[in-house]
Amino acid sequence: MIAAAAGHIRFEELGLDPVAYDFGFFTLKWYSLAYIFGIVGGWWYLLKLIDQPGAPMARRHVDDLVFYATLGIILGGRIGYVLFYQPKLLTQPLAALRLWDGGMSFHGGLVGLMLAIAYLCRREDLRLLRVLDYVGCVASIGQFLGRLANFTNGELWGKPSDVPWAIVFPNTVAFGADPARHPSQLYEAIGEGLIPFLIMAWLFWRTDARYKPGFLTGFGLAFFGTARFFIEFFREPDQQFEGTFFANVLHMGQLLCLPMIAIGAYLMWTAKRRRQRVEPIAGTQSIA
Repeated sequence: MIAAAAGHIRFEELGLDPVAYDFGFFTLKWYSLAYIFGIVGGWWYLLKLIDQPGAPMARRHVDDLVFYATLGIILGGRIGYVLFYQPKLLTQPLAALRLWDGGMSFHGGLVGLMLAIAYLCRREDLRLLRVLDYVGCVASIGQFLGRLANFTNGELWGKPSDVPWAIVFPNTVAFGADPARHPSQLYEAIGEGLIPFLIMAWLFWRTDARYKPGFLTGFGLAFFGTARFFIEFFREPDQQFEGTFFANVLHMGQLLCLPMIAIGAYLMWTAKRRRQRVEPIAGTQSIA
């Protein structure tokens, strides 16, 4: 049943605007700032991580990694969106390139990120899984900021609901009225961004997880996949899938999470056998 909107928060009352600042000739949007601060924040935190003993790469590698990772996320995110959500754009190449019109796939961005890191590791002779472990600890920063930007834009809202914190988003008309809906963007910001960041920070700083190649990567994949799969039950399916299997049974986002969960579980299960001793540059005592 469509939840009554009366008594619920209306999105317009929050005073949010997708545009952070209008320069007249150029508008700076919060979604763009989310990408910028996500990359810069991840860069800064990654430098803190590699300052610890046993880092799999040097500072010069991090600078290159940020460039390739940014390229991989943008290209992979857009290509993934076209392939998974808007295949009709394959016949409209120019429209597919219009990034400013929106449309990015997290799963596509993740694949692009991993391919970019794999290229760098091959070029610099670095251990892929250990580098991914460190990158995995910072990836949720961008996810957290991106979902907050989605909320600011009033997009990707959830299903109709009558919970006390439901929000009436504009232009979501159902049966002649805008219903109150789950703020699923905030669910995702917390479940896919904040919580995994805090847990992985604890695992990195308080345990020996970073000396088990693939463990942190696996945890990140499995946790995100599980969180996203669950949160999708509260999220409105993509309009282009209305009336199809991907709306009535299983969302496309949930389907794409299944291999993430499986791969993540495998990496965690097998991480202990990949554990290595990390020798310091000076001295004789092993680090782990």
